[in-house]
Amino acid sequence: MHMMIFGCGYSGTAIGRSFAKPGVQLSGTTRSAEKAALLQQDGIDGFVFDGETIDAALLDVMKSATHLVQSIAPGKAGDPLLRLLGAEIRAAMPKLEWVGYLSTVGVYGDHKGAWIDENISVHPVSARSVERVEAEDGWLALGLAIGVPVAVLRLAGIYGPGRNAFCNLDRGTARRLVKKDQVFNRIRVEDIGAAALFLADRGLGGLYNVTDDEPAPPQDVVAEAARLMGVEAPPEQAFETAELSPMARSFYGENKRVSNARLRSLGFAFCYPEYRMSLADLWFSGHWRA
Repeated sequence: MHMMIFGCGYSGTAIGRSFAKPGVQLSGTTRSAEKAALLQQDGIDGFVFDGETIDAALLDVMKSATHLVQSIAPGKAGDPLLRLLGAEIRAAMPKLEWVGYLSTVGVYGDHKGAWIDENISVHPVSARSVERVEAEDGWLALGLAIGVPVAVLRLAGIYGPGRNAFCNLDRGTARRLVKKDQVFNRIRVEDIGAAALFLADRGLGGLYNVTDDEPAPPQDVVAEAARLMGVEAPPEQAFETAELSPMARSFYGENKRVSNARLRSLGFAFCYPEYRMSLADLWFSGHWRA
């Protein structure tokens, strides 16, 4: 197996770690030579990809790739691989057997706190979610055209080592914003890696929500992290009067409970199904800083 990860950042590197085992070749792209060199620490051969051109070295390594994960956000210009290669991806990656596309539960839009699953039609609100829907459709159509299963992983809010409420409390940036009845799903980054491996090993395509079991108010997560740290939680702030960036405020415009039942029904077991046990694991293992 040769896994090629486009956009080998926080989630992409976690996917690489999940696939790392004897006999598996790992390759990944970043936007700088410095970051590409750092990937070697995780056993990933790094290549530079700026989203505009694919150089000879990257094209050469792509020829042997059997599995592809696309983690790069599309932006206004659209998905970079679809734009640059499209159906020619089969010629560029002749051994390709499976594709995973990392998307977001933001494609569902707002559902007033109701439970939803993959059967619900998408109603993206933000421009970035509209772009994700277009990329999802493009990858699914391409998979049909070239006869390769494409799994779309719709991810909830990502957290894990080095990116969590403990880090925010430690930096003094944690906030407890309260909006009535607001909940969010989350996903531990290691479970993203495990889900990608699960789907790839079985050659499964389609839509999959990769989320935890317990959508919860964001202020509760901060309070639990503070309790574990033994520090005072920041005071609650009303969302309506809080100073927020337009992007941060837009997240609160969508309220839904996202089900992961489809992925579970296939036999996948989440290692971190709810935030309390996950935060306890991060804190007591000391991995929250990693």
